Formats: sequence, structure tokens, C-alpha cells
Amino acid sequence: MSSLVDYEDSEDEREEPESAPVTTASSKQCPEGTVSNYFQLFTSQRGLSPDRTVSGPHEDPLRRSSHFLSQRRSGCETKGTAENLHIRNTVPVPEGNRAPLPTVFAVPRVSIPAKRLPRSGSGVKPYIPKRKRLATSAEVVCPQHPAGPTVESHTSKSQSVLEISDRLKPYLNEKPRPAGIPRRLMMRLEGHQGSVNKLQWCTVPHFSHLLLSASMDKTFKVWDAVESGRSLRVYTCHKGAVRDACWMPCGRRVLTGSFDSTAVITDVETGQPAAKVDTEFRVMCVAVLPSQPEVFLCGGHDPAVKAWDSRCCKVVKVYKAGIQQTLDLLFLRGDSDFITSSDSVSRDSADRTLMAWDFQTTARVSNQIFHERYTCPSLALHPLEESFVAQTNGNYVAVFAAQRPYRMNKRRRFDGHKVEGYAVQCGFSPDGTILASGSSSGCAHFYDYHTTGVLYTLQAHSQPCLSVSQHAVLPATVATGDWAGEIKVWN
Repeated sequence: MSSLVDYEDSEDEREEPESAPVTTASSKQCPEGTVSNYFQLFTSQRGLSPDRTVSGPHEDPLRRSSHFLSQRRSGCETKGTAENLHIRNTVPVPEGNRAPLPTVFAVPRVSIPAKRLPRSGSGVKPYIPKRKRLATSAEVVCPQHPAGPTVESHTSKSQSVLEISDRLKPYLNEKPRPAGIPRRLMMRLEGHQGSVNKLQWCTVPHFSHLLLSASMDKTFKVWDAVESGRSLRVYTCHKGAVRDACWMPCGRRVLTGSFDSTAVITDVETGQPAAKVDTEFRVMCVAVLPSQPEVFLCGGHDPAVKAWDSRCCKVVKVYKAGIQQTLDLLFLRGDSDFITSSDSVSRDSADRTLMAWDFQTTARVSNQIFHERYTCPSLALHPLEESFVAQTNGNYVAVFAAQRPYRMNKRRRFDGHKVEGYAVQCGFSPDGTILASGSSSGCAHFYDYHTTGVLYTLQAHSQPCLSVSQHAVLPATVATGDWAGEIKVWN
């Protein structure tokens, strides 16, 4: 019985079949299709389909040899000698009329590289990061729709709203300058169709170029009232007139109260409501607790003032005053007490016009603060001293102590302007030296707080001037709003 494996140094070596082709070292370049020809011959003689994979002892060793395939792709010449490259039958020829197996090459053992070479046209795409894909897809323009004016998205709007103004940068790192009196008109802001009920500059110095306005046209707006004078965003989350509005301490949200019986905290960047409560009464005034910004007060056409938690949108405290409506709210320094102003005026006295409340216990601290028969539509706290002022319908501004028992200072009074039933606002300058107030005649009046004397009277509007707000960073910069919906910025 002959061995299936022959060795090069064997003495009784069998002769090769005459029909077997011999390849020597002098053979020329490998012709194309040699591997495929041998494979087709082998599969046809064995009765197999050319597409079928042959495994086992009849497997074509040419398919397993990466060295031979690399030689075939590169078209190189066969290297070696006749001694180390022979033609052998790996399987003995079967008996009978069956066709003999084809002869195959015995390829010498070579080292196969660990990493495969990349195949051209394999269809495998390289990995592209997600950020790069999104950036590329955003730059693609559809050929059927030519490029045109793009619509400003919420992201671009939010970036422009909270962008620091170049005019404010020189004043941010300096000491606060003394307040001044505005003399000339800087810009006119038009866009509201109803009276401007409230104007307030943003309380955060870096965002103090933003001006908040609330109007009877059911909207409130945020303006760039320092440089461009344009409306950065219009908020239409209320179905009724927006009676009051104020900035949250973070400077990124706004609290508003409306006649549609709702109070809403709105995100300035996105314009989406962060919290919305149904008060079941028309809201006239709102106030944020400075130490806990998630808690705020709501007053209006209801006998009680309610405290709400914006995280759960539920009432946490109720202050029963037994009045018809609340006109304004003011937290005193320390957040332990707050003042409410109502329209409760009797024939002989006004014992419930101004009332002081303890925030934690909901107890009424005092209701004998203001004894004159006038309502007080506006309250303002002095930024440095322990005192606050109340705008009265008696055509003057009264001064009160901000500590118990909250007595009125009868020696000091700011008069000379007319109110006549309008909800005219008043406010202090950042250093507390100037008190500004609107009037029903359309003028803005500026008083010296310590001497109560009139510093300057500015003819701001032809309609009643309802709101006056002094800038916290820029000296001698004031915003005024009137009954017709017009807003002006003075410097």
C-alpha cells in the first residue's frame, strides 16, 4: 500500500501521471483565470455545482492559501524551484469508471499576515461620527428648493436674548455710578396695542439690557432696549390682559399674572411655560419670594392672597384679608413679612388699605398702617434703607418704615404729580437717591429721596405715563410706558 504523502528525500518515489501538468521554476507569469479553471474542472468531475463550497479532504487548497491569492492579485511570477514546488495527488484515484481527481498544487508553508488588506469596492463605508453627520446634513440644500431666507429658530433667538450687550461691558466691572437724570430720547419701542401696565429692567446685571413689558393686549415682551431697540420675543401664553409681570432672580424666567385667572412662569430662552397655575380669580399682582424663587404670591379679585409652589403648582399658604381685590404686593427685606395693598376704603378710614403679613404663619401683623382714604396702586422698597413708599390716588407718594410697626412718615411726602385713578407705578434708582414716578398728564417726575424736592420733570408721553423704570447699571437711563402702548427709553 502506497503512502498518501510523499517526501522529497524518498528513494522509491512514484512517477507522476502523464496527464498531470508540471509547473517548474521556469514557468512564466500566472495566466488569469487559472484558479477558476482548476476549480471548475474539479467541481464538474465530482458532480458539484460551481457555486457550492467544497470542504473536507476535497477542499481546494488554493482557496485556503492567502499567499497564492495575493500572488494572483498582484500578477507576480511564481518563485521557488522544482524541488520545493511539486504536483501531488492528495487523494488516491478511485477505481472503476469514475473520473480521476484533478491534480492540485502543493503550496509551501508561508507566513500569513495578521491583518487583511483592504479590498477595493467592498462596499464597507468608514465610520463617521454623529456630530459630523449632523453638521454635514445641515449644510445640504435640496436642489428642487433653492436657498432662500431662513426662519430664525428658537436656538438662535435664545442666544440673542441672553447675549451680553457690548454697551454694558464697560460698566459691569466698575463701581456703580451715581444715578442721573435723563434729558434726551434714546429710542422708541412700538409694538403693543394696549396700555403698558408694567416695565422692568432685568435684575441680573449681565442681562440688564433686557426690558420686560406687560400689556393689556394679552402679550408681554422682552426688548433689547439698550442697543437695537427691537423686540426679541413676544410671549402669547395668556388669553387675557397681562396685568403684572416681574423677573425671576435667575434672570432667565419671567412671572406673569393675567385677567385669564392664570399665573405663568415662562422661560425667556425657549418661550415655553415652565409652570402654570389656575388661580380661579383675575390676577392683579404677583411677587416672587427672593429666598425661595419657586414660591410666589398671587393677588387679585379675591378676598385672599395665595402662595403657590411652582414645582407642584399647588397652594401652600392662604392669607385671608376679607377684601374685594388686592392691588399690589411687596416683600420686605428678610422675606419674613410682606405688604398688601387693597381697594378696601371705608367712609371714615382706610384701615385695610395697607396690611402687613407674616409669611410663615399667615398671620396679619398690622392693618393700621395707612389711615387716609386713598387707595395705593403701587408699592416700592428702598434698595438700601429700611423703608418703602406707596403711590396713592391722593396725588402724592407716602413713605413708611419697613420694620414693625410700619408707621408712616408724616413729614415726608412726594407730591406735584397727578394720578387721578390710574395705576401709576413708581420706583427707586439703584443707589436709592432718586424716586421716579409717572403721572396721568404723561410726565415722568424725578424726586430727591432725602429732600423730597423735584429734580426734573420730563414730558415723556401725550397719554398718561403709567410705568417708569430706572436702569440698574447704566446711569441716567430710564424706560417709560404710557396708556396707548408706547415705550420710550431716555438717557
